[in-house]
Amino acid sequence: MCGKRSKCSFSRLEVILIVCLVLMIVVTVVLLVLHFATKESNGKLNYYFTPAIAPCSKQIKHTEIFSHSVISASNDLLEVRANYLLGMGRADCTGPVAEVPLMGYANPEQVGSGLLMRLYSRAFIVADLDDSRRVVFVSADIGMVSQRLRLEVLKKLKSKYGELYRQDNVILSGTHTHSGPGGYFQYTLFWITSKGLIRPSLNAIVNGIIKSIDIAHQNMKRGRLFINRGTVENSQINRSPFSYLENPAAERNRYSSNTDEEMVMLKMVDENGQELGLISWFAVHPVSMNNTNHLVNSDNVGYASYLFEQEKNKGMLPGEGSFVAAFASSNLGDVSPNTKGPFCVNTGESCNNPHSTCPMGGAKMCMAMGPGNDMFDSTRIIGQNIYLKARDLYEKAYQEVTGPLSSAHQWVNMSDVSVKLNATHTVKTCKPALGHSFAAGTIDGVGAFNFTQGSVEGNPFWDEIRDQLLGEPSNETKACHKPKPILFSTGEMTRPHPWHPDIVDVQIAAIGSLAIIAVPGEFTTMSGRRLREAVKREFDSHGTPRMDVIIAGLCNVYTHYITTYEEYQVQRYEAASTIYGPHTLSAYIQLYRGLARAIATNTVQDLPRGPEPPVFNIGNMTLLPPLTADRMPVNKTFGDVLQEVRQQYRATEVVEVTFVGANPRNSAENATEHNFLTVERHTNTSDSWHVVWNDASWDTRFYWTKGSFGRSNVTIEWHIPRDTEPGVYRIRYFGHYKKKLSNNRAVFIPFEGTSSVFEITTL
Repeated sequence: MCGKRSKCSFSRLEVILIVCLVLMIVVTVVLLVLHFATKESNGKLNYYFTPAIAPCSKQIKHTEIFSHSVISASNDLLEVRANYLLGMGRADCTGPVAEVPLMGYANPEQVGSGLLMRLYSRAFIVADLDDSRRVVFVSADIGMVSQRLRLEVLKKLKSKYGELYRQDNVILSGTHTHSGPGGYFQYTLFWITSKGLIRPSLNAIVNGIIKSIDIAHQNMKRGRLFINRGTVENSQINRSPFSYLENPAAERNRYSSNTDEEMVMLKMVDENGQELGLISWFAVHPVSMNNTNHLVNSDNVGYASYLFEQEKNKGMLPGEGSFVAAFASSNLGDVSPNTKGPFCVNTGESCNNPHSTCPMGGAKMCMAMGPGNDMFDSTRIIGQNIYLKARDLYEKAYQEVTGPLSSAHQWVNMSDVSVKLNATHTVKTCKPALGHSFAAGTIDGVGAFNFTQGSVEGNPFWDEIRDQLLGEPSNETKACHKPKPILFSTGEMTRPHPWHPDIVDVQIAAIGSLAIIAVPGEFTTMSGRRLREAVKREFDSHGTPRMDVIIAGLCNVYTHYITTYEEYQVQRYEAASTIYGPHTLSAYIQLYRGLARAIATNTVQDLPRGPEPPVFNIGNMTLLPPLTADRMPVNKTFGDVLQEVRQQYRATEVVEVTFVGANPRNSAENATEHNFLTVERHTNTSDSWHVVWNDASWDTRFYWTKGSFGRSNVTIEWHIPRDTEPGVYRIRYFGHYKKKLSNNRAVFIPFEGTSSVFEITTL
């Protein structure tokens, strides 16, 4: 009220009401300005808030942008509209974790004997809003996609979905982990170190891929795509820098690094802003886990997926939850994560030389080291680097992907492609062959005997052995592959089946302004750059400018490496493994330009289908040891504890318990998505146990030790995370043992074991 001697004053309630009115007016004006300003920008609206406003989201929970939740501003205000139908799914594809050779290092002694992290197939489906066209991209935690694997997946998809998912619109890509089970190839060369065709391994991958596509198919929803790019630091080196230096100086000077340091990230949300998933493409070999490892795992890129999915699927166990994060391969052929570089393991001196050899011990002593204290630590560091960059790009992904879908595919006989280099010169590819330096291996995983990288001359001793056992390469093949000295003329070796594929997939899928080149092998850094540029120019020249062109590696069929013509001349490992000869890259560039041209001119239907690849009648041809009956020690039963846990631990310590075990292959062949272990915490309020970690967790390790007369032990480790909640815990082990019956049949019987309880205390 107004007094006679004083000015008018307001009550506290009146002041609050006035302030609220002013704030409402200000907010209304700001929103109206934003609304009309954004409508003038090509009729489009960037549905994220501006960077200036974004920091407030940490305090105002209802405007948080990047949590795994719905963006809270109304759809009417943000004019959120979908451009595509999106679906994503994840499914286990681990397979047998014991006795099966691990695929990647070609080391016959590197067989599985346990599990660090489960392997997953991650599927992403993008469809037009009218569902007239679809594209499927699958990234699987496997060494590479084999032709047999792809053909079996396509056959199952056709039986389920008819012509909806086909060879032209389904891309299957392997992450290239070197710690996954092998045995899923139909060509003879890959049997040598994989012990043949291993049906349980092949079936696990096929079924995992199919299930991930099924889940994605069943969960299609209207959504949007956003793309972003950025540099990943301190996570890669070129492992063949002397080959890279053979490329023209003018070409090399266009780039700041001898590796592709750029990550491309594709973000997926539904029309309400609900986060769905992402695909990241980055060129690095998943070989942080070296060739002494025997635990099945997805290596550094798998750890990046693990971190991202754990962050977005809060409260869920690893491998569970709707958010799917794939860290896919790219042109990683000459790219290593072992950033300390090559050193002689016996002397400690550098062996970064053209032949990667040491003064004492030769090439076998020259190995590259990762940034960590051991291979587990290096895997964690590189994986975390990749994850952190992906998270940063994800949170800043403002560029929207729009436009129609298209896909183009051909089967090509890569052993007989004519390549027109210019108006006067035409060259050809060769029948498959591997050079002497193939047997030398790389600084990430050395080879055998006295082979060295950079060999441009053969070795009479090994050549004579080859001639006697396998036959001498023809003069035509020798001349075609020069200067490669041929160790194995695989294109001329056909017993018991061809040793290498002739028929190869080439494929491009276009999602609006994004073109995914699905390549059937490992392109080196410069090879990938040339391919991307050639495809981009082809799109540009046919009226489709500003395409984002990426390379997806290890797709559809495995054909080893693809180097540039110049890199081929010095015959390091990657060049010796370029199986179709010195003009392989030129042939692929010609073929992929043709696919890009067909997409840009809408003439995909006119592309020749090409010769279909063969399917060999192999059966279950394997040298894997047979599954024998499991036995237990006297007065013990399966699952009994042999070595108990301690009563008390602190965070960062390691809990270890050993059980009477059985062959884990029993479980792989008789159960799907079987957990070998759980870590459980006791809840006092309900007097019950709850699983807090499983065998897909980074912090658990499952070791199987094979004994004699059918006996074996299982040791489980839990590396307690620093932020573990104090309380009472236990570890459980789950398995199957094989029991022979009197009628010469066998059954697989499930069992379990449980440790004593133990307490976790604070640091």
